[in-house]
Order: sequence, then C-alpha cells, then structure tokens
Amino acid sequence: METQTQVAAVEIFEELTPDEERERHRLEIRVDRALGEGWSALKQLRDLRLYRSTHGTFEEYAKERFGYNRAHAYRLINAAAVLENLSPLDRQEEMSPNWRQKMPVSESQCRELAKLPANKQPKAWEKALSISGDKAPTAQIVKTVVERMKEKQLFLARDFCAVGDVFTLTRLQSRERKYNGYPCVALVLKDFTIEVDVYDGTLIVKPENLKPIDDPDVCRQLPTILKRIKRVRDTGLLDRGAYYVLDGLGRQTYLTDFEEKLLSLLEQEHGIDS
Repeated sequence: METQTQVAAVEIFEELTPDEERERHRLEIRVDRALGEGWSALKQLRDLRLYRSTHGTFEEYAKERFGYNRAHAYRLINAAAVLENLSPLDRQEEMSPNWRQKMPVSESQCRELAKLPANKQPKAWEKALSISGDKAPTAQIVKTVVERMKEKQLFLARDFCAVGDVFTLTRLQSRERKYNGYPCVALVLKDFTIEVDVYDGTLIVKPENLKPIDDPDVCRQLPTILKRIKRVRDTGLLDRGAYYVLDGLGRQTYLTDFEEKLLSLLEQEHGIDS
C-alpha cells in the first residue's frame, strides 16, 4: 500500500531593502490620497459651479464628463465632506499618529461615517482604526462602530424620577400607542423601565416615553383621579356610556367642575363613596 506524502506549500516573501520600504510607503500614501483628492476635486467643481460654461446642471456635467450618475456623484461628494471632517486644519495636533497615516480609502467607509454628525465622525473613525489594528478597517467595522454610537443612552429609572411623579405618555408604539397623550403616575422603578398607572391599568415604559408634568395642582390631584376612575371600572360590567365617559376622563390631567360631577354621578350609580 503506497503512502502519499502531502507537502504543505510554503510561501516565501522577498525582503525589501530600506529604500524599497520607503518607496512602498510613499506610493501607498499616494494611492490612499488619490481617491480622496478626486472626491474633493469633484466637490469643488460642484461648489464653485465650474461646470456652468458647458452644462446647465452639475448632474449633467458629472454624467457626461466622468460617467457618474447623480447618486454616485453625490456619494463621492459626501465622502469628500467626511474626509474634511476627519482632518480639519485646526485639529492636526490632536490627531494620533495612527490617524494621520490612515484615512478612509473607500466611499463605502465614508458612507457609514456620514450617518453621524460631523463632530462625531472623527471619534468613530479612530475607534474603527483601533479595532482593525494595523489594517484599514472594512466598511462593516465602520458600520458597527457607527451603529453603536447611534444607540440611545439608557437612563436608570431611579435617576429619572421617583414613585408618585406624574407624566404625560408620549412616543409609545404598537398596541400601547393609544395611550399617547394620557396622564400617568410612576408606580414601580425598575432598572431601565418604569411601571406607570393609567386610568385602566398599568404600563411598562421607558424614561423617553414620559413627559414630566410640573403643575403642583396636577401632581397632587392626578393620583386620586386615576384611583377613582379605576374603582368605578372595577365594579364590573358597565354601560357602554360609562366606559365612554371614563375613557374621556382618563385623558385629563385635572377635572373641570362638570367632569367632577360626571365622575361623582358614576360613583353614586355604582355605590362607591367618593
């Protein structure tokens, strides 16, 4: 039985001389800069309207002269703006050596950075460089960094409010969106969410869903109003007119004299002492 011997292929690299290393570095920098300089030139042609002697619009000029459709031309212009944000002249001293040597070399990298405000783009790019080490970060790495920076900061519930504080509900989604605009009272503070009391039950919401109510009279009266409405609802099956009235009262942060009479009437009708 013959034994086959597998020989692993070993790739041998040729070492460069110091002069060749310097020449390689110089040429790599030229390649890196060439794209960015082209984007910047396109942006200047647009900003200075240097196309106006031959074309009515920049879009027509970019298509005929460079073969760029409108979308691609503006993506390159946006990439040029990102490069400007990453290397403003007044911040050269703040830039780390790694940052000065490596700038985005693809429109896709810049496209992700452009999703952030201009003042956050340098921080995102430096973070992407840190993750990728000595290699140019891929567009996916940049995208991940940008998405993390765009995530909303979580607020601890205990740092946002106290039990008994009153709010108006806002920006609720899905089934709970019907409660937008309704008043509520904080019942239980969890880590990042708050259980609140509304006229027909309780909800679990985030601090961003709560708009504080500062009126002292409302802060004092609302918990009692919600408790009274709930007591009527809990008596059992109500007439549809009663549900309609209670729903309307549940939207209010305070009761007018007439609304107070309506609630009192419902309490009397169902044998509840107010």
